[in-house]
Amino acid sequence: MSRVDPTAVAETPPGVAVRRTLRWCMGERSVVVDSVAEEVPVAMRYNGVPFAVMMATPSDLEDLALGFSLTEGLITDASELIGVEVHPSIEGIEIHMQVTGTAPAASLPATSGRALPGRSGCGLCGARLLEDIMRLTPPIESASTFPVASLRLALSSLPRMQPMNVATGSTHAAAWVELDGRITRLREDVGRHNALDKLVGSLRRGSRSTEAGLVLLSSRASYEMVSKAAHAGMAVVAAVSAPTALAIDLANAAGICLIGFARRDRFNVYSHPERLLGSE
Repeated sequence: MSRVDPTAVAETPPGVAVRRTLRWCMGERSVVVDSVAEEVPVAMRYNGVPFAVMMATPSDLEDLALGFSLTEGLITDASELIGVEVHPSIEGIEIHMQVTGTAPAASLPATSGRALPGRSGCGLCGARLLEDIMRLTPPIESASTFPVASLRLALSSLPRMQPMNVATGSTHAAAWVELDGRITRLREDVGRHNALDKLVGSLRRGSRSTEAGLVLLSSRASYEMVSKAAHAGMAVVAAVSAPTALAIDLANAAGICLIGFARRDRFNVYSHPERLLGSE
């Protein structure tokens, strides 16, 4: 038996599309309108020079431009990114960025871009050389700490603050948590690296400090996620899933408190536990 679900999706969050699909349930089939996350190629250009093509959710792209530029070391300060233009096309989206002459991206030769596109599940796909991946990460100089009680509060409010994931069940989130446990900024994307870059860009565009607080990830904590957090000056990183061995080593070297398997009633602290107050 086939029937059409009368429930239509009236409004969808940015970055979400709707598709008709055939649903099987308990021996009955129905045609329903399903919400799915958008995923498009996003090309990054600096002063006209192509650098990388990322698969990303087409929302908060100006935040992505700034955050990606900072965490990839293409600019050293937000002031070096002096212009961002987003150009949609049939093939995807191009982000044209203008940087100052002092920015590292200003000296990119035309052949320096990544050899392969960065897929939504990969933050380092297409890097040409090993040294491009294992680049030095700046140590966190601040003495920032974070209360355990505030982490627990943030974990309880995270799920309902992800409208894209609520609609599709297929996106990652990166959230900025204040010392009192409030989530004051959150970005979503099909790629966990893009979500973190969007968060960093959003914070820096708003001239928000990343020293006092915690970045909460709905994904695993891989090496490149910890590297991006270090470049953004984030001293405490919590992920709801597992870290990798290399991510733990990097967090130790960079002075980052890395938390994995974060739940309200339990979590693992893999590095610099002195930054987590009340973890005894």
